[in-house]
Amino acid sequence: MKSAVETLEPTKVKLTVEVDYDELRPSIDHAYQHIAEQVNIPGFRKGKVPPRIIDQRVGWGAVVEHAVNDGLNDFYRQAVAENELRPLAQPSVDVTEVPAKAGEGQLKFTADVEVRPELDLPELDTIDLVVDPSEVSDEDVTERLDALRERFGTLVGVDRPAAEGDYVVLDLSAKIGDEEVDSVSGVSYQIGSGNMLEGLDEALTGLSAEETTTFKAPLAGGEHEGQEADVTVTASSVKQRDLPEADDDFAQLASEFDTLDELKEDLRGQAAEGKTSDQAVAARDALLEKLLEAVEVPVPTGVVEAEVHRHLENESRLEDDEHRAEVTVDATKAIKNQILLDTLAEKLEVKVGQGELVEYLVSMSRQYGMEPQEFIKTLEQGGQIPAMVGEVARSKALAVALRKIEVKDSAGNVVDLSQFIGSDELDEQQSALEQAMAEAQAAADAEADAPQDTTEQPAKA
Repeated sequence: MKSAVETLEPTKVKLTVEVDYDELRPSIDHAYQHIAEQVNIPGFRKGKVPPRIIDQRVGWGAVVEHAVNDGLNDFYRQAVAENELRPLAQPSVDVTEVPAKAGEGQLKFTADVEVRPELDLPELDTIDLVVDPSEVSDEDVTERLDALRERFGTLVGVDRPAAEGDYVVLDLSAKIGDEEVDSVSGVSYQIGSGNMLEGLDEALTGLSAEETTTFKAPLAGGEHEGQEADVTVTASSVKQRDLPEADDDFAQLASEFDTLDELKEDLRGQAAEGKTSDQAVAARDALLEKLLEAVEVPVPTGVVEAEVHRHLENESRLEDDEHRAEVTVDATKAIKNQILLDTLAEKLEVKVGQGELVEYLVSMSRQYGMEPQEFIKTLEQGGQIPAMVGEVARSKALAVALRKIEVKDSAGNVVDLSQFIGSDELDEQQSALEQAMAEAQAAADAEADAPQDTTEQPAKA
């Protein structure tokens, strides 16, 4: 098989492939066999019709069409591998020549396909990353302590106008024109949480129990999402959360510690770990930003358009041009990041271990509220496991890259992120462990499949 590549755009190539008759022969033989099993020809049993009879009765065109359809994908994938292309989408294939008759000729086709562009990444040791310091203040500890007290607080009704942080039990209805398009009743909402309608916090602030007000807001969901509605809201009751005193009794109630000082010390440690975690996230984000600044990443327009169409189709908003523009910006950014991180993963020779993949899938299953086994089975049925491997590889690529960069805080101190980005040594140990487990399992399977010796032994005298 011969193949050649012509670059049409930085992210698009034309692949020309020529397959001689001998290489196409297995597909032609399969075509004859398949057609022989399908046709009824007097004097021949199904599956036993000779090729020359099929040529006469069915026609060479049907045979070669079946053969091309059967072998085209394999020839395309072989050409992609030989030319080290990295397709980002399905190709547009045009068959330009097929064998004219049995025994001679060739298959020739072209495939236009969007591919991952070649990127020249900078050397990682030339990149400087600076993150915020991780010192824990008394305010950080107090914030965590207050959050813990919130969990043990009680709601108490108050006879005053509602203020930020209060909980309001409300009735709400939304109208577009004269039509009521949404309504809720008896819902508890904390002012300031901002998780319902835009403008609701302002409308409720200053409202006392049994008072009603109106305001305009875009709807946040449903078939009228984004449309402005006239909203009427009534506060049935106003409550504030009373917090328990921060003392030794509370420490014993809310934790395994006997004193408030011990609890605070533990909260300080949690805050320190959280700050270091924030540093790791900030370092990853900063590294990605530095790489994007250093490299021009061409984005394939066809891939972006396909992703935008899929997104809008799922939302039933294909005609929403304003939303299409927003989604296009987000899709372009996401695909640009993906191309960059795939290149980085390839440069760093990142490998995804089975344990890493399973850990990621279990975490994802929790986000979807599914059992891990059910979630993984659903992904397997949808052929999505390779995409999940790609996600893990991209995330790991940033972690592996950070191992090669000295990260400092703004005070000039070197930041140790090994707790969050791992190490090459740990990766090697995990890889060796998984390899050993795979070999042990293979040996156990081979032993189980081996035939058992059931020869009867002669009895001893």
